[in-house]
Amino acid sequence: MFLMKLTRAATYALHALVYMATQENGKTPVASHDIAAARGIPERFLLKVLKPLVDHDLLSSVKGPNGGYTLRRPASEITLLDVLEAVDGPIHGGGPLLEGGNVKEDRRQERAPLNQKLEQICLQTADALRSHLEKITISELIPA
Repeated sequence: MFLMKLTRAATYALHALVYMATQENGKTPVASHDIAAARGIPERFLLKVLKPLVDHDLLSSVKGPNGGYTLRRPASEITLLDVLEAVDGPIHGGGPLLEGGNVKEDRRQERAPLNQKLEQICLQTADALRSHLEKITISELIPA
């Protein structure tokens, strides 16, 4: 059982942001093909990953021959939570708890008290995960 598993899109987004942060502190536009080549990411997929980062104001897109992508904020102000939620949507604990469904769909009366507790535990766990991810920034992911 995985509590958290990063999607390929989230992993690529993190690689792209770390790479951009190392290029003159993210202030100089970096072309998508340069990011793709440096990190071994298919450019076509990378472009799909970068769009939600622009939409969520984590990146700016600069058009033109010297264009590319830049960080909208310093890497020390962009959190893992920002990135993961931009790419994959909100982290919440109300997801499936049981194979094939969740506790809200389990209508057996004798299971209701335990199911309610399990649901509460999952919500608390998601809150703790969100809190932890909110403390980790892109700058902390840059290799020394």
